Amino acid sequence: MEVKKIGVIGAGQMGNGIAHVMAIAGYDVVINDVNQTALDGAMATIQKNLARQASRGKISDSDVQAAMARITPTLSLADIGATDLVIEAATERETIKQAIFEDLQPHLKPHTILTSNTSSISITRLASRTDRPERFMGFHFMNPVPVMQLVELIRGIATDEETFAACQTVVERLGKTAASAEDFPAFIVNRILMPMINEAVYTLYEGVGSVKSIDESMKLGANHPMGPLELADFIGLDTCLAIMNVLHDGLADTKYRPCPLLTKYVEAGWLGRKTQRGFYDYRGETPVPTR
Repeated sequence: MEVKKIGVIGAGQMGNGIAHVMAIAGYDVVINDVNQTALDGAMATIQKNLARQASRGKISDSDVQAAMARITPTLSLADIGATDLVIEAATERETIKQAIFEDLQPHLKPHTILTSNTSSISITRLASRTDRPERFMGFHFMNPVPVMQLVELIRGIATDEETFAACQTVVERLGKTAASAEDFPAFIVNRILMPMINEAVYTLYEGVGSVKSIDESMKLGANHPMGPLELADFIGLDTCLAIMNVLHDGLADTKYRPCPLLTKYVEAGWLGRKTQRGFYDYRGETPVPTR
């Protein structure tokens, strides 16, 4: 089947990035959120990021106007049902995602493909709560969406080949690369990345190194563009903890036990950049390590 119109549920950092790249690729996009302020913020962010691309010569001013014209914000979940492909990009909590798909179901067209941008939750389990498990899969973008080239495509146990092929075609049209992953906790990227971040937090917790020395060691010693603690702040410490819990619960292996210090930061509400404090304090002109 050919995908022409795409619905994006969730107007946060991931949702607005997905709407951005879909519109640039020529798709008509409907973006939904429960909050008008979030929708307004998403449209402003997309406009700003498109303008930045234009200023760098990557797209033209007319491309910016055309892309913005393709995006329709809506508070009504029913408007999402009229699309060919739905990408759910809501908060990384399974109960929220299940409730969204349940509310969406009466409005869907028979051929509509459902996908989730989840970074770790079982696709098979999410699909089983819908009326179309064969047309359900994981569509996991990396953050920031307009910049990162990889998309993980995750089949659930029931996903059919036509659904996978349709999603793969969309990824190709975006100019991105698809990595096919099996439906195991955290898939490929986060199965490898999150334990590394968790181990960096353990290294801090045990006093092996400071925030600065750990990040500098990985940047200069392993040629990583960003240190693991700086990266954790960028992702959000609550998200990191949620993914570690999915790994720990899903694979039942103690090597995935979340570091108590990571839990403590989340309990304190120090979630990283989005709350201005995490492993670094972002309230001044330059980030300052908090340990």
